[in-house]
Amino acid sequence: MSPLDCREFVEKVTSYLEGELSTAAEQDFVDHLALCDGCERYLEQMCLTTASLADLPADSISTDARSALLNAFRARRS
Repeated sequence: MSPLDCREFVEKVTSYLEGELSTAAEQDFVDHLALCDGCERYLEQMCLTTASLADLPADSISTDARSALLNAFRARRS
């Protein structure tokens, strides 16, 4: 595979965090991460955001709002 650019890296962050990348795609992701301070910070921010949201009580957001957010993230990935 060819090296990732920053746009491609951002598109793959969710898949990386969810363990959905192939071995080769994950290696390309990690290789880019090792060379790009901006993407390293972006990944750190995404990890912090994910951890913060995971700590919210389940009833702190309505089912409709949760579904809307999940759909928005899924649409962004495709």
